[in-house]
Amino acid sequence: MSDVPPFSPDILAAVQRAAMPDFARWQRMVYATGGCAQPVRLHGERLTVDAGTGEVLDIYRTADEPTGFLLTACGNRRASRCPSCSATYRDDTYHLIISGLRGGKGVPEDVSEHPRVFATFTAPSFGAVHARREKNGKVLPCRPRRDFPVCEHGRPESCGTHHDRDDPQLGQPLCMDCYDYRNAVLWNAHAGRLWREFTKTVPSVFARLLGVSRTELRRMLRLSYAKVAEYQARGLVHFHAVIRLDGPEGPTDRPPDWATVPMLDQMIRQAARQVTVSVPDGHRLSLALGWGDQLDVRPVYVSTELDGVSDQRVASYVAKYATKGAESAGAVDRPIRNVWDVTSLDVTEHARRMILTCFVLGDLPQYRDVPLRQWAHMLGYGGHFSTKSRHYSITLGDLRQARADHRAMQARAILGLPDPAEGETITVQDWRYAGSGHRHGEAFWAEHIRQRITTARRIARYEDERSGPP
Repeated sequence: MSDVPPFSPDILAAVQRAAMPDFARWQRMVYATGGCAQPVRLHGERLTVDAGTGEVLDIYRTADEPTGFLLTACGNRRASRCPSCSATYRDDTYHLIISGLRGGKGVPEDVSEHPRVFATFTAPSFGAVHARREKNGKVLPCRPRRDFPVCEHGRPESCGTHHDRDDPQLGQPLCMDCYDYRNAVLWNAHAGRLWREFTKTVPSVFARLLGVSRTELRRMLRLSYAKVAEYQARGLVHFHAVIRLDGPEGPTDRPPDWATVPMLDQMIRQAARQVTVSVPDGHRLSLALGWGDQLDVRPVYVSTELDGVSDQRVASYVAKYATKGAESAGAVDRPIRNVWDVTSLDVTEHARRMILTCFVLGDLPQYRDVPLRQWAHMLGYGGHFSTKSRHYSITLGDLRQARADHRAMQARAILGLPDPAEGETITVQDWRYAGSGHRHGEAFWAEHIRQRITTARRIARYEDERSGPP
């Protein structure tokens, strides 16, 4: 027996939790959350009452639970914080994007015939960084040797390394003293505003090209979009956007025949070159921030055999990055409360300098209205990661409500309660926050449950694909 290795504290805690009398009920709650890594504990009650007689048809109280509480999913979109909830968010984003490309979820199928492109907007350069470069499938040296081999700080301006995709050097400046951290942080902080100005400018460019007013243009077509923000390795956000042309009523209305993909491509490029955002620069000066030179615009087709990208690939790509944040660029996924904590963070030195720059700029009078300290862990970016225009497709809220309604219908069927849509019942609820996260020994079992659910869903998708049309 002396040769048997001792169990780790986590395993012992998990065994102790499994021995508790409320474990079976707790497991069912965790299954209901999808194996959420940071579930929210609630205290309260729910009453279902007959609308006509006032008779109480059903009572649920957490006081009657063996656990003493009810668990609900945290809903965090970040994969680094909760793999389970981020997977749900990713799937919802996929359906939001694909319905605006193929139809479904209330969007007509002939929307797939509307002109649409997949555009990527990048930030300008704020200094030379290590990058992976390819040409015709061959990996090239990062930065070939130049006539002036060193910068003013005595560091090499060239790099002959053929970087792998997972090389930790990717995105790191060749010289951190040469890198313009101030303007890089300010660009991140105003990237959301730059996107809004772009969406306002594209219709103006269209109107000028056609020689009509914006009001007249609005009677002919509508611009719809869905976009997601992604961090590049250098710590700057760039935006991936599906941009579509509709008739004046939205996806149910075909655009004019003269509204084509080449015309949309041209308008996007013109608008991107024109748009800038003015930022205070001190001493009554202002700084103009704009998009980078690398603008990629590709047609989106249903078929993958055409000269463009497929709608399914676009939807999968956008959904993937909807669950990531600055942690993918070497930063952290939680707010930083104190500047003194920055030195102890487990981040890249490049990310550390961007974070410190956020704190420094946040103290300057001209940037008091920009919450740089609040968004220091995001390297200055405080905008939304996933947004869409009103008429692009269904909303994330609609998808979540449909899922909640389906689960509520299943619960009513089990309890034998009538459908509240018929006006026969009224539900009264009162919930109070009681804590969040897993307690002693619970994280092990929650992760085990999440993996089982993930495996079951993967098998179900595989079976659906096999049984689908040939």
